[in-house]
Amino acid sequence: MAVIFILIFISLLLAVSFLIGFIWAAKHGQFEDSTTPSIRILFDDTANSGNKTNHFTSIKTSNPDTL
Repeated sequence: MAVIFILIFISLLLAVSFLIGFIWAAKHGQFEDSTTPSIRILFDDTANSGNKTNHFTSIKTSNPDTL
């Protein structure tokens, strides 16, 4: 019976810590930008992809005759 009281206490402590973390994040502006994620898919990434390398061009295919 004592184990259930320990588990209830731990779960309440965990729930309160998550609530405090959520309130802290809301007060510090973590949830203010709600428009950018929804319109990010509409923008073209070619302007920012100048430094990115294509990993598929660096993969060498093996010739089955040389194996």
